[in-house]
Amino acid sequence: MPRICPCFFGNPVSDSVDELSNSSDRDPVLLVSGMGGSILNSRPKKKSIFSFETRVWVRIFLADFEFKNKVWSVYNPTTGYTEELDEDSEIVVPDDDHGLYAIDILDPSVFVKLMHLKEVYHFHDMINMLVDYGYKKGTTLFGYGYDFRQSNRIDKLINGLKAKLETAYKASGGRQVNLISHSMGGILIKCFMALYPDLFAKYVNKWICIACPFQGAPGCVNDALLTGLQFIDGFESYFFVGRWTMHQLVVECPSVYEMLPNPTFEWKTIPKIYVWRKSSPHDEYDSSPVELETYGPLESIDVFEEALRDNELNYNGKKVSLPFNSAVLKWASGTRQLLDQAKLPEGVRFYNIYGTSLDTPFDVCYGSETDPIADLSEICHTLPEYSFVDGDETVPAESARADGFDAVERVGVADNHRALLCNETVFELIRKWLNVKSLNHTKCSRTSKVTDVVVA
Repeated sequence: MPRICPCFFGNPVSDSVDELSNSSDRDPVLLVSGMGGSILNSRPKKKSIFSFETRVWVRIFLADFEFKNKVWSVYNPTTGYTEELDEDSEIVVPDDDHGLYAIDILDPSVFVKLMHLKEVYHFHDMINMLVDYGYKKGTTLFGYGYDFRQSNRIDKLINGLKAKLETAYKASGGRQVNLISHSMGGILIKCFMALYPDLFAKYVNKWICIACPFQGAPGCVNDALLTGLQFIDGFESYFFVGRWTMHQLVVECPSVYEMLPNPTFEWKTIPKIYVWRKSSPHDEYDSSPVELETYGPLESIDVFEEALRDNELNYNGKKVSLPFNSAVLKWASGTRQLLDQAKLPEGVRFYNIYGTSLDTPFDVCYGSETDPIADLSEICHTLPEYSFVDGDETVPAESARADGFDAVERVGVADNHRALLCNETVFELIRKWLNVKSLNHTKCSRTSKVTDVVVA
């Protein structure tokens, strides 16, 4: 049915499949989004003829206002779910267009489409590419968007992925599914694989993973918990949710804690948090009252707890305390154990694409020798200095490569985290691995050396 108001709802992506193409020779493809990669709608819990859904992520206009009213949440340790502060509404993910609508253009309003704001064109180009190559929505092409606030191993997300795999399997006449995941979507799939290895082996043929933080995203996630998260830089950032607004959500999101740097992984260099701290002079002649404190992945918990001890937000005139959540950390530690135990079922072929050639945050430093931090709570209101490693500007290549599987191929592609979803080299790899006949393309992005050749 046509959408009534694109400002609230947007328009579903249209089928552009060539009528002459035949999708009967295609194995089904399921696209799985990552952190922030799904449309979120808010709807009243009590339905009436006047109730309707409002898009709260992503939206260009009134983004901060709607986010604070409808998306701000707190973690419920009894259920394991992050729940909205607005008790009269609930967050839902639209399943229109066989799940593709929610992961296509994250703000599908008329304004965004007219301005062609590529920052919110998520799986759009990949969906169009697959359709152009003969995949048909609802028969051989599906999408899975989900509430990315929640843990990657929570029942609702896992059961939703299971249902989507079963739908794709049955719709294609019993063909095994080829998964293509982006970013945190790879963590979700790995959790599902660890929990349901037999079902995974039944439904999945190939898994193509793009830019997954298998061992965490140290710089970005450490700083997200301390000062916030900003998805868009530059002038366009004024149209999106603010850094601090997003910070007050991620403090209560298990999914974010699940992407903290893995403390048991053998990093080339252990990721750290540095703090230039004012120290109490030992005596009146002490001329160096500033010291650089260093915290590894485990010690960083002390920084989080101290820096966030007084963190709170004002929701409808009510103060809500949001310190570092030890209950969320405990849950996330359980997720990390599950991930470390996951094994690729026999017969499933795995392919890994990771971003390279871009400065990617790794270590985070707060304060400076000339402007030190007096109290750790000040960190939340400062901007960090990063040290960088190779990666896609979000996930270090070292983390994204370390999947722990017997991969058919691992390929590094020089592009940033989101842009990998519309990179022509990535498309060429996907077509090759899906055994789809390629067209001639003249534009090609740089590719790093393949670290693993075909082994199966």
